[in-house]
Amino acid sequence: MRELIVGTRGSKLALVQTNKIIDSLRRAGVNHSIKLKEIETEGDKTVHIPLSKLSGGAFLQEIEAELIDEKIDFAIHSLKDIPVNLPPSLTIASIPEREDFRDALLSNHHVKLHDLKPGAIVGTSSLRRSAQLLAQRPDIKVKWIRGPIDSRIEQLQHGDFDAIILAVAGIKRLGLGMDLITEYLPENIFMPAIGQGALAIECRTDDQELRDILRLINDKVSEQTVLTERLFMNHFKNGEDAAIGGYAVMENDKIVLRATVLSPNGKKVVNHEGRGENPKEVAKYVADELKKKGALDIIQATIQGLKS
Repeated sequence: MRELIVGTRGSKLALVQTNKIIDSLRRAGVNHSIKLKEIETEGDKTVHIPLSKLSGGAFLQEIEAELIDEKIDFAIHSLKDIPVNLPPSLTIASIPEREDFRDALLSNHHVKLHDLKPGAIVGTSSLRRSAQLLAQRPDIKVKWIRGPIDSRIEQLQHGDFDAIILAVAGIKRLGLGMDLITEYLPENIFMPAIGQGALAIECRTDDQELRDILRLINDKVSEQTVLTERLFMNHFKNGEDAAIGGYAVMENDKIVLRATVLSPNGKKVVNHEGRGENPKEVAKYVADELKKKGALDIIQATIQGLKS
């Protein structure tokens, strides 16, 4: 029987996620020997640089190179880290059931966002989160923060920040304790990153045997909603470098997509919602409506600002 090698980043969260996927495959009846290989990525090496300054796919380029070179058989990623367009030789074979896609605020003394003092320092590594914070609280200071989740929490507790924002999914998967969360940020205001909360299992396109194995743990609802989000993002060139958020859910057998585009300072915000049965049609409708509201101008100004 074929031995399978799975590639993953070496962070605590990445290893937890990978082992959970292996456990799911075991429960689905997969008896193949599975060997884990840790791979360091650009994003892991350059924690002193804001994510907005790194190239797209900073957390997977080295892993994808090993997939293409057949040094590993499949890889497990946080879906929000994967650019919309993959190399033709690679594919997302499976999307397991999605975890909570919301963002959460963690603060010292459990002070909520709207109760933070003026000038309070809030840490985030995301341009989207920064813009959404400033849209709600233009009187606070946003400071970038990098590193593993447990490291960010330590920085908060040591007083480097008054609050930080993290993805709920990461906190849950690490089992750090829900008591650390001060408040869940409402998704209609703090729309998550495209694909947030979902994991993606990537393999070579021509490896049909493995694709069939990985499909055993695919979740159809998660796949459908995440596909809609990624199709939406594909309507915006360089959109992954801008402050864009969005999430899709199933409501009464309809796909409902809500999305937003913001300027980095949070002063310009456009939102729209669409629903339907076809992911491609829903994604195009919401993207077109946002473009009518000025989304392209906001994105272009953001890109120019990052280059300057």
